[in-house]
Amino acid sequence: MTGLSGCALTLWLGFTWVPSVSIAAFEAPAAQRIFYWHVPSAWAAMLSFAMLFVGSAAWFFKRREWGWRLQVAASEAGLATGLMAVLSGCIWGAAEWGVPWDWTDVRLNTFGILTLLALFLVLGRRSQPDGIETRDTFSSFGLFGFVLVPLTYVATRLWQVRHPGPVIGTDEGTLATDMGYVLLLGAISMTILVLGHVIAGMRLARLELLLEELQNKHEEASR
Repeated sequence: MTGLSGCALTLWLGFTWVPSVSIAAFEAPAAQRIFYWHVPSAWAAMLSFAMLFVGSAAWFFKRREWGWRLQVAASEAGLATGLMAVLSGCIWGAAEWGVPWDWTDVRLNTFGILTLLALFLVLGRRSQPDGIETRDTFSSFGLFGFVLVPLTYVATRLWQVRHPGPVIGTDEGTLATDMGYVLLLGAISMTILVLGHVIAGMRLARLELLLEELQNKHEEASR
């Protein structure tokens, strides 16, 4: 509840309190206000993909049950936050660039692939029976897909096409104090939200696996 409330407050402050950017710097300066939702959701997606990697590695190499549950919960969190970032980015891109997506931009494409990977993991797990082979397959995708995370992070430093470069912790860009406060609030709120989602998701995954195990035992006993 804390994370969700903070995210709602961030969105409200971004649209009502934080001043807009210079008209000379953007084609659609008002659309920049979605930045306070887009950046925290992208950060939360990266955090989710990092947890997905940890869970995938824990299951694939150590056969830890908690690792599989973390893989399941983190893939769902990565899908939710990834879609938030993609959709908010498309809204800004349509207003600023005239197109919602630029297929020549490396960061857009690598982040989009990460979100599609999360979608594949979520839908694939729900369509396949639980088992060692199923877990190994989806965990391997989680391991290899994580390569895109650092690539996405450095993409604008190496190939800046459309997506703006970094504005925090660099000499090229800075944020006004009030803008920084709202962005920090959004980042903290999204972090709390995604961590809570993963914790709840791990508990739910444990209950789902237990229910499936009980159903299998009941079917065997009734034969």
